[in-house]
Amino acid sequence: MGKTYERIDGRLRTFIEEQPVFFTATAPLSGDGTVNLSPKGLRGSFAVLDEHTVAYLDFAGSNAETIAHLRENGRITLMWCAFQGPPNIVRVHGRGEPVFRDDPRFTDLLATHFPGIDPSPHGLRAIIVVHAELVRDTCGYAVPFMTYDEDRDLHAKRFAREDDESLSAYFAKKEHIATSMDGLPGLPLPLSPI
Repeated sequence: MGKTYERIDGRLRTFIEEQPVFFTATAPLSGDGTVNLSPKGLRGSFAVLDEHTVAYLDFAGSNAETIAHLRENGRITLMWCAFQGPPNIVRVHGRGEPVFRDDPRFTDLLATHFPGIDPSPHGLRAIIVVHAELVRDTCGYAVPFMTYDEDRDLHAKRFAREDDESLSAYFAKKEHIATSMDGLPGLPLPLSPI
């Protein structure tokens, strides 16, 4: 029932770009390490860069497991589910990297691919760039119908109170930002200005 694709284009690209939520999964190399699975949302914070590359904005949160895992081994899977319309699940398996604020690519990636997002109220930490190695879809017959009402505004309200200095101080106090739950290097602190 599943199909493998050589590139992210056409119907597949349209499907991915229309979804209001997707999920990321990463894991450390250690067999007893913590597997991380995270939901991602906020319209405009995901972009298809080309037929083999996607990216999303990594905002402030209570840990930095995805960043730590990508820094260690680069493995990542992204998944989208059709909660409306015809059933479908799309997975992009690939290699990812966090592009931090001090990376020369950061400013251009942000301006070119995420023009509708004001990063200041969200505590933008990095842009995660994923190079697809395997793109597959499956039936999604068991995925329920759910409706999308709107993005929550709580994240923006919470982090709009922070500037780069206070955000760095906030992250420094958190247990699993600079170092992952498994002791891997996480988000480099202090944050560089945007």
